[in-house]
Amino acid sequence: MSEGKEKKRGLFARLRAGLAKTRNSIANGFASVFSHSQIDDDFYDELEEILIEGDIGVRATDEILEELRDQVKEQHICEPEECRQILIDTIRNRMDIGENAYDFEDKKSVLLIIGVNGVGKTTSIGKLAAQFKEDGKKVLLAAADTFRAGAIEQLEEWADRAGVPIIAQKEGSDPAAVIFDAVSAAKARDTDILICDTAGRLHNKKNLMDELRKIDRVISREYPDAYRETLLVLDGTTGQNALSQAKEFRDVASIDGIILTKMDGTAKGGIAVAIQAELGIPVKYIGVGEQIDDLQKFDADSYVKALFTVSEDEPETDAL
Repeated sequence: MSEGKEKKRGLFARLRAGLAKTRNSIANGFASVFSHSQIDDDFYDELEEILIEGDIGVRATDEILEELRDQVKEQHICEPEECRQILIDTIRNRMDIGENAYDFEDKKSVLLIIGVNGVGKTTSIGKLAAQFKEDGKKVLLAAADTFRAGAIEQLEEWADRAGVPIIAQKEGSDPAAVIFDAVSAAKARDTDILICDTAGRLHNKKNLMDELRKIDRVISREYPDAYRETLLVLDGTTGQNALSQAKEFRDVASIDGIILTKMDGTAKGGIAVAIQAELGIPVKYIGVGEQIDDLQKFDADSYVKALFTVSEDEPETDAL
C-alpha cells in the first residue's frame, strides 16, 4: 500500500473510532428496523426516531425519509433490508461539499476563524497551521481575539508548536489594528495563508458584527487580491445547540464552511448532516482527537462509512 493510501487509511480509522458512539446507537436501531417484515408506517417511524436520536435533525430526517419513500416506490422495493443502502447513499449525497471546497489552499488566502469560546477555535487554528506548513505553505497567524483573557497567549503557544510566526498586540487592542499589521506582514513575507483568530462574543451580536465589519474593511482595503474564507468552529458534542450557534453566526457573518470539533466520543455525530441540511453550509473539517492530524478534511464517503459501517473488517473502498 502506498504511503498516501496508508495515511488515508489511518485517518479513516481515527474517524471511525471517533464516531463509534454515534455509529453504535444507529447500528443497534438499524438492526431492529431493517428486520421488519414489511415497509410500513411503523418502519418509517422507527427510522425517523433513530436518525433524530443520532442528531441528524428533524429537517434533514424528513428530507432523507421523503427521498427514501420515493425510491421505494420507484424501484418497487418490498424488503426493508433493501432500504439500508438507499438510505446511506441518500445521506452521503447530501454531504457532498463540492470540488472547490479547499481552493483557498492553493491561493494567497486570508482565513477568518470565528466561533464562541470553548468550542476549540484556537486549537483548530493551531492544527490547521501545522498541517498547512507540513504541506509546504508559508503560514502566518493573527491574534485578533484580543478581549478574551489568555487568548493571545494560547494562540502564541500553538504558533510555537506549529512552528509558524504570529502577529499579536497586547490584550484589549483593537482587533482590526491587529489584522492590519498581520495583512501588512503577510504581503511583505509573501505568506500563502494568513489565519486570523477572532472574538466570539455571540451574546453581544452588535459588537461582534461591528468588529467583523471593521476587520472585513481592513482586509478588503489592504489585501483586495486575497482569497477570502470564513470558517465557523462548532463543538460537535453540543448537538443541536451547535446548529443554533451556526444560525446565529450566519446572521452576523458570511460563512463558507464549518469546522466541527470534539467529534471523538460523542453520540451526536449526525450533527454534520443536520448542519448541511438546515443551513446549506458545508462541514469542511472534522476533529476526532487531540493530535494535530486529528483535524481532518471532511470527506462524505469516509464520514458515512464511519457512521454506518458496523464491521471493522469491511474492506476499504477506493473512495477512502
